[in-house]
Amino acid sequence: MSDKAFNPFVMAQMQFDKAAEFLNLDEGTRELLRNPMREYHFSIPVHMDDGKIKIFRGFRVQHNDSRGPGKGGIRFHPQETVDTVRALSMWMTWKCSVVDIPLGGSKGGVICDPHNLSAREQEQICRGWIRQLARNVGPNTDVPAPDVMTNAQHMLWMLDEYETIYGEKMPGLITGKPVGMGGSLGRTEATGYGVIYTLREALRDMGIKPDQTTASVQGFGNVAQYAIRLYQQIGGKVTCVSCWDQNDQKSYSFKKSSGVDPNALLTITDRFGGIEKTKASDMGYEILPGEAWIEQDVDILIPSAIENQITGDNVNKIHKNVKIIAEGANGPTTPEADKVIHERGIFVIPDFLANAGGVTCSYFEQVQSNMNYFWEKDEVLGKLDVKMTAAFHAVKDLADKRKLYMRDAAYLVAVSRVAQACKDRGWV
Repeated sequence: MSDKAFNPFVMAQMQFDKAAEFLNLDEGTRELLRNPMREYHFSIPVHMDDGKIKIFRGFRVQHNDSRGPGKGGIRFHPQETVDTVRALSMWMTWKCSVVDIPLGGSKGGVICDPHNLSAREQEQICRGWIRQLARNVGPNTDVPAPDVMTNAQHMLWMLDEYETIYGEKMPGLITGKPVGMGGSLGRTEATGYGVIYTLREALRDMGIKPDQTTASVQGFGNVAQYAIRLYQQIGGKVTCVSCWDQNDQKSYSFKKSSGVDPNALLTITDRFGGIEKTKASDMGYEILPGEAWIEQDVDILIPSAIENQITGDNVNKIHKNVKIIAEGANGPTTPEADKVIHERGIFVIPDFLANAGGVTCSYFEQVQSNMNYFWEKDEVLGKLDVKMTAAFHAVKDLADKRKLYMRDAAYLVAVSRVAQACKDRGWV
């Protein structure tokens, strides 16, 4: 597959096919798991602020629910495609499975750009999305969550619309809600922290002390911000971050050899994770091209933006001193690039393991909402650490035992659990 003709769903299927071969799955199981079980495509009419009516295209893809209700975020993005949603729904199935939580994989999206929409227009999209899917999502069937360019307010609008339709209070419908409205403490930090929990275990396994390492991070949204914070707390130093500049419609890398200060950068960051480059320069950051994050002389790379970022075109720019890639984003590495990374012996913590902290904490929120009983933050993060650490070692132990690449081992663990659930249910 050429990176230039990148299709995330084809990539996800290629990754699954490789695992299916390892596991010697029968044809029926392969056909079931390499395609979504259900898809919903629909139009959302919105009365815009200028008086015109605009139609937005929405999606929900439910890949597999053999292990429990579907789980997965909703993206608002101008370049959203159904193949992206299909791929993400499949990765959600493996993500829930690899951390062994009783949920399946789903994903949703709307083709739109929140940068150019008023709050009222965004609210109408959220409510319209729910109206189209009210019969197909729910606390016991499919539980949405925030994703790229959606947030707690969007989730609350969706929950309110759902509860209005059914005339009941059902906070377990959706996760990523505001704390105080059924949201979970620790959810904001969860994905970024989960990346670092697994990174910490990888460093420990390799006999490397965190305070002897440096990292370069792609992205400065929620995942990257909390990953940087926790990584620095355990002793590491981030020397470069890369993010998209909405004004220039391009990305930049911000480098500071003495170490990035996430709290200072947040004062010049917009709500979508974009950093003002002029103010960053005034703070002493060197402003580099967007892809420069991948070329840095560091020990660790943490791609935490979107899919298709480490490709056949740029993989050879990875510095010779890089030892670990911890994938905070979904699908950041193409198969073509992955082959090179494997051959170079770089240790990879694959995306659906590394970034599973978000869905794990979403599961905790779902449980709390359904019980109407909420845990303290330390308890949530403690449970998250236990889950992520156990998941990492389950994958690492299999990788060591069968001499497998970490991505392959993670797929074997995840796919085998889902395949077994389908078999136990009598589906295949």
